[in-house]
Amino acid sequence: MNRQSSPGLASIIGGVVTALIILVGFNSFIVIYPGQAGVLNILGKAQEQVLLEGIHFKPPLVSTVDTYDVTVQKFEVPAQSATKDLQNLSASFAINFSLDPIQVVNIRRTQGTLQNIVSKIVAPQTQESFKIAAARRTVEEAITQRAELKKDFDNALTSRLEKYGIMVLDTSVIDLNFSPEFSKAVEEKQIAEQKAQRAVYVAQEAEQEAQADINRAKGRSEAQRLLAETLKAQGGELVLQKEAIEAWKSGGAQMPKVLVMGKGSNNSVPFLFNLDTLDK
Repeated sequence: MNRQSSPGLASIIGGVVTALIILVGFNSFIVIYPGQAGVLNILGKAQEQVLLEGIHFKPPLVSTVDTYDVTVQKFEVPAQSATKDLQNLSASFAINFSLDPIQVVNIRRTQGTLQNIVSKIVAPQTQESFKIAAARRTVEEAITQRAELKKDFDNALTSRLEKYGIMVLDTSVIDLNFSPEFSKAVEEKQIAEQKAQRAVYVAQEAEQEAQADINRAKGRSEAQRLLAETLKAQGGELVLQKEAIEAWKSGGAQMPKVLVMGKGSNNSVPFLFNLDTLDK
């Protein structure tokens, strides 16, 4: 009986040992895929060497591997600040970043999970960077110089996050809001500017109309002057004719010449007629 059971027990033990070897063998290796970085922990202590993509050995039973996604991450982070002229300014930023694979071990030791990185590092530093950028300009400059505002924000955020092993790839301003008081002030300013522009237009229109009246008056004055000169000249000619006729009637030897105004191509042309010749 004992002899028959011994081979069966040996087979069972052999099978268990084989299974343990296979299990330990499979558990002795870890595969890090592209876009990942791993941190090897032996008895809870993070090792210095970063596990990059590929297959890596890890001690069985006493080690674990934490993997981190080092591809591009995107999170929307709100921020608020006061401008140089003490106006409230709020914004929402879309932050694209990735973890530096070489610094994953330090990230594991200081921050832990990706959620901790966002809540404890990215969000607070976004807030501080926005304060730096907004405090350099007034609220109107924040509107008119939006590109410069974003540039200052990017520079501040990049320099602050890189020391944590976080690489800023891109940022975008999703929304930029102002206080209701400022919005009302901007609306009132626009209305005042429109009224001022309307007043300038009305004044220019009145000035042009006045100048037109002056020009018309000058034209009428000039026409009257020319008419007066013409009538004066014609009046002098008539006086001469009258005197000549009177002299002839009183017994003058020579028949007077009569000045007659005839119509030429452009102006009135005088014609002299000798009455003696006409009589003949």
